[in-house]
Amino acid sequence: MKASVTAHKDYTVAKIDDRVYSAFLEHLGRAIYTGIYEPDHPTADANGMRGDVAQLVRDLNIPYVRYPGGNFVSAYNWEDGVGPRAQRPTRLDLAWHTSDSNAVGVHEFSDWCDTVNTKMMLAINLGSRGLDDARNFVEYVNGPTGSKWGDLRKKNGRAAPFDVNLWCLGNEMDGPWQIGHKTADEYGRLANEVAKTLRAFDKGLELIVCGSSHSDMKTYPEWERIVLEHTYENVDHISLHMYFANRAKNTANYLALNAKLDRYISTVESTINVVKGNKRSRREVGISFDEWNVWYHSNAQDRAILEGNEGWPHAPRLLEDVYNFEDVLQVGCILNTFIRKSNVVRIACIAQLVNVIAPIMTDPAGAAWRQTIYYPYYFASIFGRGTALNLAVKCPGYDADVADNVPYVDIAGVHDDDGGTVSFFIVNRHLTDSIDAEVSLQGFGAGARIIDHQVMTHSMLEAVNTATDQTNVAPKKGSGAVIEDGLVKAKLPPLSYQMIRVSLA
Repeated sequence: MKASVTAHKDYTVAKIDDRVYSAFLEHLGRAIYTGIYEPDHPTADANGMRGDVAQLVRDLNIPYVRYPGGNFVSAYNWEDGVGPRAQRPTRLDLAWHTSDSNAVGVHEFSDWCDTVNTKMMLAINLGSRGLDDARNFVEYVNGPTGSKWGDLRKKNGRAAPFDVNLWCLGNEMDGPWQIGHKTADEYGRLANEVAKTLRAFDKGLELIVCGSSHSDMKTYPEWERIVLEHTYENVDHISLHMYFANRAKNTANYLALNAKLDRYISTVESTINVVKGNKRSRREVGISFDEWNVWYHSNAQDRAILEGNEGWPHAPRLLEDVYNFEDVLQVGCILNTFIRKSNVVRIACIAQLVNVIAPIMTDPAGAAWRQTIYYPYYFASIFGRGTALNLAVKCPGYDADVADNVPYVDIAGVHDDDGGTVSFFIVNRHLTDSIDAEVSLQGFGAGARIIDHQVMTHSMLEAVNTATDQTNVAPKKGSGAVIEDGLVKAKLPPLSYQMIRVSLA
């Protein structure tokens, strides 16, 4: 079986926003406590943050981390997480039926972000709270001293503003499960008033309004239209969420799900354009895909806690999906989709970062390690920065539940900002057959050579990484990829992920 791809220097999609490789951390399960924060851990720094986890995060070069939720934020009082720790209250979290000590709040999270070279993307509670609390939170975080909230921040140890520029106006407000769930008109009107108020404080803030929690919502995509009709002139992005599952144990259907993701993004892009046209606006609104990942492995084991049968435990094991090799292929396809949709997807956050449906896993008082999905995320984040190429792909396909003629080869190409390298991220979805792939390099000049080739394959789709076998599923140096007559030639094993980087110098 063969696949041919044409990559032309001048045929591009868009400059990729680095924020597409962002992440998410919620006060949920062990994401914070025994995830990033564990004061008694041997690697903990003076602030109680785990050094081993920080290094794994640092290696990913993550631009932003969304915080503190998620469903958690819709009943969160930000004031509980500031001031002396001994005086902070323990609160019951209704979203996940757990308790939270508030030992980590915006100050501690900001310090952690500094240590891992990332920035905060903060979410505002528009579920149980409203406009005035939103204004107060933003003023506490970004306001000058000499005012009530700036002086309180100074009293709590930080005189300089945090200078957070990305703000989420609530979370999944279309969802009936959400504390403070609203109709599209109710939410749209509130979000617009909050946005106007925050713009009065600082016109330079980037504001993200809630879109649909997933594309199977009964209100989708009318929710987006109504919310944007209210907010279009005052927001910068609309958020989308999607999680991926293989409950039927059908690999072919599972690995076709990014076709559904592609449709989801395209539909919301069209909705944005309809509202823009209706308003005769020149304003550009993008998509913030600020929750995405594989999530289904842990569902059964979480039921007792989520149904309230275990009281209100603090930082229990929740949503701790143990990812396998099959999930590597899925995450590779998702990231490829974001690259190909970089004209409208400006921000994306893998959900989440540590322990909770995450690429990094920890044991309390023990090891931290890379889950299988860490690697495609790493490769895209490190080498997928630049301009997305508009690739022409000719490849056999197959019919799946979500789409017909899904190509066996899923590929994205990125031309780096310096113009000296092109990186290709490739998934072969075929269950049994290798594919001979040829990528024609056009307009890039002579002298191309392969400088890196990484391959991920495994004999077992169910293979996982553990604390005692941390590299069971890991990339290996590829062999056999060559450049001949302007063609990058490589054999793609069945059910494989690989990255090929080409120097153009």
